[in-house]
Amino acid sequence: MLMTIIKRLNTLGLSALLVGSLAACATPPTEGGAGGAGAGGSRLDTVKQRGTLICGVDGGIPGFSFVDESGNYSGLDVDICKAVAAAVLGDADAVEYRRLDSTERFTALAGGEVDMLSRNTTWTLSRDTSVGLEFAPTTFYDGQGVMVRANSGITTLEDFDGKSICVESGTTTELNITDGMRKAGVDPEVKTFQQADPAYAAYDDELCDGFTSDKSQLLARRTTLSNPDDHIILDITLSKEPLGPATINNDSTWFDVVKWVTFGLFEAEELGITSENVSEMLESEDPTIRRFLGVEGELGSGAGIEDDFMVKVIEAVGNYAEVYARNLGEDSEFNLDRGLNALWTDGGLLYSPPFR
Repeated sequence: MLMTIIKRLNTLGLSALLVGSLAACATPPTEGGAGGAGAGGSRLDTVKQRGTLICGVDGGIPGFSFVDESGNYSGLDVDICKAVAAAVLGDADAVEYRRLDSTERFTALAGGEVDMLSRNTTWTLSRDTSVGLEFAPTTFYDGQGVMVRANSGITTLEDFDGKSICVESGTTTELNITDGMRKAGVDPEVKTFQQADPAYAAYDDELCDGFTSDKSQLLARRTTLSNPDDHIILDITLSKEPLGPATINNDSTWFDVVKWVTFGLFEAEELGITSENVSEMLESEDPTIRRFLGVEGELGSGAGIEDDFMVKVIEAVGNYAEVYARNLGEDSEFNLDRGLNALWTDGGLLYSPPFR
């Protein structure tokens, strides 16, 4: 009987209520706290009342989240923040960005300082359970790599024996590089840094022989080094790194919004709806498109937002293909092939459940 109840709770997405040990780090703050939602309220209500989405980002990774000298934010992760703001508030610019390093991001989310994270965060079991996060769909499938100087002679992990490697602390990369070196039977000096900027500065100053992080981050950060062409990314993949936005546990109303806005970017691409043709698509006779854009049905209302929320999202940032091309693909300085980040219909991993 107990197992039957648990299965029903899991079906309803309420199994987190059974995990009392997560309450201290995952329960939304009470009214009066930093951006608090109020006892029993949802973060969705807080964001609506505030009129601004507070989004936790990195801010130092070109292509994902990067702030320029004028204070303007751009990148794939930033566009996810904008998409959620457009869906909830009707204004993609109604976002307050908070730069968070790897060691403070989860505390900021748990404490209500930010409404969501869109900060190259890897989905793992422990973060989904004991840390108390809810992960929205993966927006970038990545893997951990290693960057070295082209003239270093280093081509494998074994070549790091007696050498040093820099890594940002509080990340999955720190454990992965330790595991990888252990498997390779070598014992390099692993130098950890709480923040990414000092870590890359140390590598650029030749205080370590290599740097390890997600390959996408290495590709982006290489452009900020003194002599980018002097560095290469080795043909090594240490781990799976599914990156995507996250919300706090035990708030399914808010999580559902972030989750389905993200899915909506994938679905829009699959349906061929872009920022340029979305107004025309409103006249489509295809029932799937009409439901998706809120012309028919009440899908948005069921989630606590406007039925045409995806129209606002697409007008603001486009579909996933547009977001990717602008920040990482053919329209960016990286020209990064989509690979696993293509739609399932094109051999990739991106797939949206039905909007019904």
